[in-house]
Amino acid sequence: MDPNGFIDEKAESRLYIGNLDLRITEAALIKMFSPYGKIVSEDFLWHTRGPKRGEPRGFAFIQFSTKEEAKLAKEKMHGKLACGRPLVVRLASEKCMEEVAQNSSRAVGEMNKTGIVGGTSGQMSRSAKIAAIKNKLRALEEEGSSVKKQKQADSISCNDSHDLSSSEK
Repeated sequence: MDPNGFIDEKAESRLYIGNLDLRITEAALIKMFSPYGKIVSEDFLWHTRGPKRGEPRGFAFIQFSTKEEAKLAKEKMHGKLACGRPLVVRLASEKCMEEVAQNSSRAVGEMNKTGIVGGTSGQMSRSAKIAAIKNKLRALEEEGSSVKKQKQADSISCNDSHDLSSSEK
């Protein structure tokens, strides 16, 4: 992200891949994502200190040559099961934007609690609370049904051709 808050082209083609099983290797990860475009770079993160030193951290970054390839990989791979765990795939820049949004909403929440904004000292009306809960419930139900359907349709097992550990034995 540049100083003006704009995300550059390179950041838009970089994917964050999370919730990786410890059995997934760098080679297996590249093999899973290579059908969606040219991979420019891959950062597989490892623990560098402590008792887990040398073990995978459970997430990685993949840089595609174009943002279109990255978006396609995100659409196809997000939620897919790899070794029994649903992959979390998003643009690396989305993570930055989520953190900025959370931090700004947290700051607004703090101002509301102190009574700086509005005269209700942070109290939501009963109807506003009910509406917020209903919206959250609806979003969770939609998310749950789409995740279940996607898990059934897009399952990758550790014994699948995408996992190289079975061929190394």
